[in-house]
Amino acid sequence: MAGFFSKIKSSFKGKDFEEEDAQEQGDEYVELDTSKSSESGQKIIVKPFVLDDFTDIKPILDSLREGNTICLVNIRPLKEKDLIELKRAINKLKKTTDAIEGDIAGFSDDYIVITPGFAQIYRSKGSTAEIKTTAETEDE
Repeated sequence: MAGFFSKIKSSFKGKDFEEEDAQEQGDEYVELDTSKSSESGQKIIVKPFVLDDFTDIKPILDSLREGNTICLVNIRPLKEKDLIELKRAINKLKKTTDAIEGDIAGFSDDYIVITPGFAQIYRSKGSTAEIKTTAETEDE
């Protein structure tokens, strides 16, 4: 790398180019204030939600888009009311989860968990906890 800079320096010999200027340009950096991030409370939040109606997905989506919330969603009330609305709500949640590169899975018959991109849901080899299969089996 030093050979590269010496070639550049030799091409600028006629111009007032000093070695100090080259060192100053190479030492530039941006200092980040890490104390603010720890004080602002960037903790992971695990938040429960109840899905009574399709419109109840808005606060879930807002929490997911913030990026620091893991959502536990009780889908039983909507499942007992209207399976078509449940499918619609789960599809909307799945699209948003894919957009934020998160993860979504069903556990038990009445809950789904949705995580942002930094978290991953554990799936054992024997079970397929895909939310798609859960929604499709509910329809039958």
